[in-house]
Amino acid sequence: MINRRAYILSSTACLALAACQHSTKPTKTNPVSFDIYDPRFADYISPSATAEILSEGHQWIEGPTWDKKRNTLYFTDVPQNTAYAWNSLDGVKVFLKPSGADLTADDGFREPGANGLLYLDDDTLLICNHGKRALERMDLSTGKRSILASQYEGKKFNSPNDVIYASSGDMFFTDPPYGLTGINDSPLKEMKFNGVYLRSKNGTIRRLLSDMTFPNGIVLSPDETFVFVSQSDPNKPIIRRVKLNHQNQVVGDEVWFDASSYQSDNSPGLPDGMVVAHDGALFTTGPGGVFVLSPDGEVLGRINTGKATANCTFGETGSTLFITAGDTLLKLPTLTHS
Repeated sequence: MINRRAYILSSTACLALAACQHSTKPTKTNPVSFDIYDPRFADYISPSATAEILSEGHQWIEGPTWDKKRNTLYFTDVPQNTAYAWNSLDGVKVFLKPSGADLTADDGFREPGANGLLYLDDDTLLICNHGKRALERMDLSTGKRSILASQYEGKKFNSPNDVIYASSGDMFFTDPPYGLTGINDSPLKEMKFNGVYLRSKNGTIRRLLSDMTFPNGIVLSPDETFVFVSQSDPNKPIIRRVKLNHQNQVVGDEVWFDASSYQSDNSPGLPDGMVVAHDGALFTTGPGGVFVLSPDGEVLGRINTGKATANCTFGETGSTLFITAGDTLLKLPTLTHS
């Protein structure tokens, strides 16, 4: 059985010992470096760019999303069952605790907290809630949370992980079993598949993919004709690009990025969270940090964080890249935007 967390933290064991307390005091002047494989990397990130540590000492942070109404970044510490909010005035503060459900290993959950988050322009927050095994919507003005999807064909989801929203109102989300004790061997697991799903605007749910071992991060191309899905499997660490028609039916499928060759230097991490730039370039986590892929799928370079890295998103004016790197929240200026 693959234990994703044990694998990706094998070279950064100190994360497992990280206290739930965190610090906003930087410990490095520049915590990242760049591997540049193609000159076009400089179109997206200046080789002289410097990252800033915004917070550290967490356990495993995930799900960053930017609230442009409040100029605030939300992110989750999944094992700690806590969601945080960061802004330039107040720094990091607890936003939700518990972020998921108030459950423990005795209830069959290894990680009952929230994972992926997504801010929507109607002032709501989508929450992938491991403990409730559901996709939720939170009204940010009232704090009220409601469940959008919790089962498919009468069976509970495993532990929804990441979500993306289309202009049509449709939502795409992944459902690996990471929240459950025993992962695939959990007695609570009702789904035969670790699937990728579509929740249409009218509330109906359809399974798009059923052949991925550990589907994880998910994003849409700017024209919404492709959905990118990462697979956090050390035996097949890939990102798939799935072509959709106007009815959001799968009409094409290909491996867009294979990260296996980048595992040879023992760089920690696997394909996980992603974000798409305005021109279709893909910023995706993988071994060693965050890769920048051109709109045609060529690997332009890597942002080395030195640790297993879960996710990234754009924020502030749109050109700041926020990175959740293991126990650390980073901020990096870019030359592109979302």
